[in-house]
Amino acid sequence: MGRRGFTLVELLVVIAIMGALAGISYPVARSVIGKSRQASCLSNLRSLGVALEGYLQDHNNIMPTLKLGRSSKAEDVPVLETVLLPYTAAAEAFQCPADKVQYEKSGSSYLWVFLVNGDPASKLTFFNNDSRPDEIPLITDKEAWHPSGTNFLYADYSASNKPRFAVGQ
Repeated sequence: MGRRGFTLVELLVVIAIMGALAGISYPVARSVIGKSRQASCLSNLRSLGVALEGYLQDHNNIMPTLKLGRSSKAEDVPVLETVLLPYTAAAEAFQCPADKVQYEKSGSSYLWVFLVNGDPASKLTFFNNDSRPDEIPLITDKEAWHPSGTNFLYADYSASNKPRFAVGQ
């Protein structure tokens, strides 16, 4: 007489293997999704750098004077997302894909480093650092949403998830 179907032990082994594979793949998938969101966020920051460059060309190479951010979209203050909006393709340039709250609430996932307000772009300083534009942050994530921390746009218009600046040099 031939066997028909699987035994209970065989089914349990298959289910255990499938559970183990799912348990292994879930953290890997989350990590991959997190990295792709971070890459998209860095791309947004680079596009904001291009928008800032357009602003600087229209304003005699003087940095905008902006507030750090706003707590709601109803506030009428000069902030990153209101001043640079005409220089971007869409308002979504101000949304980090990993941000689930701040963009809807305030209109931006990013903060302006107000220490450069009104300064000539060619003479920026950040905590006594004036010789390295690649170490002067201009825009940063509002929160550390990404697996490797916070993203920054620097004065040389490069974007990175590694802090390049130091205090007290």
